[in-house]
Amino acid sequence: MPGPGWPNAPRRDTAAGVQHASSRPGQNVQVHIQPADPAEPEIRTLRSRVLYADEWIRLRKDDIERRDGSHGTYAVVERDDSVVIIPSDNGGFHLVEEYRYPVGQRNWSFPQGGFPRGETGTPEELARLELAQEAGLHASRLTHLGRLTAAHGMTSQRCDHFLATGLTRCPTDPEPEEIGIKEAWFSRSEFEEMTRDGRVTDDSTVAAYALLLIAERRGGLLLTLLE
Repeated sequence: MPGPGWPNAPRRDTAAGVQHASSRPGQNVQVHIQPADPAEPEIRTLRSRVLYADEWIRLRKDDIERRDGSHGTYAVVERDDSVVIIPSDNGGFHLVEEYRYPVGQRNWSFPQGGFPRGETGTPEELARLELAQEAGLHASRLTHLGRLTAAHGMTSQRCDHFLATGLTRCPTDPEPEEIGIKEAWFSRSEFEEMTRDGRVTDDSTVAAYALLLIAERRGGLLLTLLE
């Protein structure tokens, strides 16, 4: 957006293929520009190299060229796709609490995660695996709420969000990184309070709840939530 130091900065209207340039303050003239080819990527990868890799992530550094011809670099974290599950029961939700090393604290969240190294399957199979491993729950029904990018400014990872209903208990099987994980049920009102008082800070958990609210507004989830 033009600032005080750029009184004649152009304003683009890409949908109309028109650039408006101000010849003097308060007056715009139209300058026709060639629309960009929608099939052409806005940023082109010139070279890519892996800086670090382990069983969970790959850190990649790319040399890039932007549409205007300028060059730069971009760091990308590659991670396998994941799932988040909302275990809904009796008007509330089952959450899990575990220590999150990067932020140095324990936090409550919905069960979530990816396949262990060497394992593959469908998002629904992964959702059932994570629900059992972390929360010790089995769902008679999984409803897909949506698929979102996890952190689109730094990683290509995508996340499928599910609503789990018809819950019954099953044995837990936490991974070594999940030792000490806790599970508890909270009413919907308390869950919302937890997002405000800092007990829930996970963005994927809040995004999953937003998808649930959107689905409820559209209708069709009432019978599922009552199971």
